[in-house]
Amino acid sequence: MGELSDFCLSVPLGERSYSLHIGNGLLSSGRAGGIIAGHARGGKVCIVTHPGLLRSYASPLASSLSEMGIEAAIVTVPAGERSKNLSAVARLYREFILFGLDRKGLVVSVGGGVVGDMAGFAAATYLRGIRFVQVPTTLLAQVDASVGGKTGVDLPEGKNLVGAFHQPSAVIIDPATLMTLPLRELRSGLSEVIKYGIIYDKAFLSSVVTLLPALMRRDEAALTTVIARSCEIKAEVVGQDETEQGLRAILNFGHTVGHALESVTAYRRFKHGEAIAIGMVTACLVGEVLGVTPTSVRGELCEALERAHLPQSFPLDIEADLILAAAQRDKKTEAGRLQFILARQIGEVFLSRNVPPEAVRAAIERHKGLADG
Repeated sequence: MGELSDFCLSVPLGERSYSLHIGNGLLSSGRAGGIIAGHARGGKVCIVTHPGLLRSYASPLASSLSEMGIEAAIVTVPAGERSKNLSAVARLYREFILFGLDRKGLVVSVGGGVVGDMAGFAAATYLRGIRFVQVPTTLLAQVDASVGGKTGVDLPEGKNLVGAFHQPSAVIIDPATLMTLPLRELRSGLSEVIKYGIIYDKAFLSSVVTLLPALMRRDEAALTTVIARSCEIKAEVVGQDETEQGLRAILNFGHTVGHALESVTAYRRFKHGEAIAIGMVTACLVGEVLGVTPTSVRGELCEALERAHLPQSFPLDIEADLILAAAQRDKKTEAGRLQFILARQIGEVFLSRNVPPEAVRAAIERHKGLADG
């Protein structure tokens, strides 16, 4: 697909509005460099990536910027959630200082959600905030992490407990980067795609289920279609509630238990999307225990997860009390009260601000009792 297939979506946030540029070949053709140059405004550009993406994306992008007369440097951070901590961000600050990055400078994140979260948080806090551009290279980052301005790092006590809302200047999404993405990572991203159908758009969920064989084959048209609609949904939600005071909370469907699963397994056992897949099933069961979610919602969710080859079963070796303790430390908990996004039906969810721990415990035990698939 060539340049004519490129298109833009807007995240409408007044003075902080920005565009999502979506198009196959944006990176390989140099068009991404042109977009970034338009935001550089004469300042230096520091590209943050991980070592595995240096040759394929980061170095060619730096060369493209240099050819346009823009001074560019590359800083690498280790891949993986376990590297998403304050020590890694402190190292980024030092590299920014050594490079001479000032308030006119621009940080460019090239990578998945972990790189984007760290680079974005570093940009949000360095010199009290400088601009940054997201270039997400995983499906999960393209449909979720790169859009909406959430940045942050993990603490040993929980995921994303330190962070800031800091909107990017632009997001550049090239679906061609997914051609070499490991299959497990691709499936992990599909979890968030499925989530958008559950929380916002029943017709989209049906479309995703139909497209899953093509998505698994990495069909460019299918990938571009689901990326664009996922980003549209997130942009619509974020545009109405930038800092998660109300509506934006629906994007956390499945995340209360999902984040807890990641935390209690030290980010070694599950990919983010895998943990969210399990967490979404548990959220349906919490709603069933409370009498607000019909069993048909879980049925449709599990069918989609099954077709995407994503996990649905709750790990038998993880106790409910461990999950509850981790959930109590989560940033979404208020005054010790557990908050869950619960479903009334496919496409309609709501925030329940005071879910009894007993209901969560009962849902987890019921989840453990379900047969696989």
